[in-house]
Amino acid sequence: MTIQLLPLDFDGQVAEAVRVFWSSRASGSETQSGTRGNVIAGKNLDGFLHVVRAVATHCGIPASAIFTNDRRDLTLPGYYRPTKSWDAVIIHQQRLLAVLEFKSQVGSFGNNFNNRAEEVIGNASDLWVAAQHGAYLPANHTAPGKLRGAGDPRPPFLGYLMLLEESPISTHPVTALSPHYKVFPEFEASSYAERYKILCERVMEQNLYKAAALMLSPQAPCEGQWSYRSLSEATSVRNLFAQLAGQLVAAVQT
Repeated sequence: MTIQLLPLDFDGQVAEAVRVFWSSRASGSETQSGTRGNVIAGKNLDGFLHVVRAVATHCGIPASAIFTNDRRDLTLPGYYRPTKSWDAVIIHQQRLLAVLEFKSQVGSFGNNFNNRAEEVIGNASDLWVAAQHGAYLPANHTAPGKLRGAGDPRPPFLGYLMLLEESPISTHPVTALSPHYKVFPEFEASSYAERYKILCERVMEQNLYKAAALMLSPQAPCEGQWSYRSLSEATSVRNLFAQLAGQLVAAVQT
């Protein structure tokens, strides 16, 4: 028996999200200007919020449990800081089911990779420690600050997506300098795209994220179509949403 975890038009929805990303940048609708705006450019990634809603409702999650628009509904308590605003949050029957973060980077690869790595690791670490201290238990349960014990032991799905401009610069090997100790060999002469792939693989390996995806997409369309690709199956956008769908299906059936 084959279970259709993802909507039949999933690939088309992702392709549309990529088109929206590049089209909104071209139309000058970035929410912030300059290099930092190129990196975080939140509104440009709104097409992926549509994919979240489509996948979640396909899995049986009611629309009222899917939060993607209002910043207030996307804010969760942290442990090392008061709150953090995410890109998509799913809360069903008072249980935090899923949290997702979407980022992009166009140009300025050398200046921003380390910042993005620190951000993705720090955000996950903050969420998991807050969860251990009961921050996401139902309101009528233990108050935050007490280590969770009798609460639901099932952790939420935490997912991350990076859409990276595919260009000769982002895919060309670069040198990793470390004067006192040798860097890990996989980082030697690796491109920024490969470094993002390794980052995604390792945050999954260390259980910081259930799924982390890297999408490479060139800025110029080919025959009017914007394309994208992954560097591995484990870090593909399909794996990210399939993992999300699996957890959501399990949640609505228990």
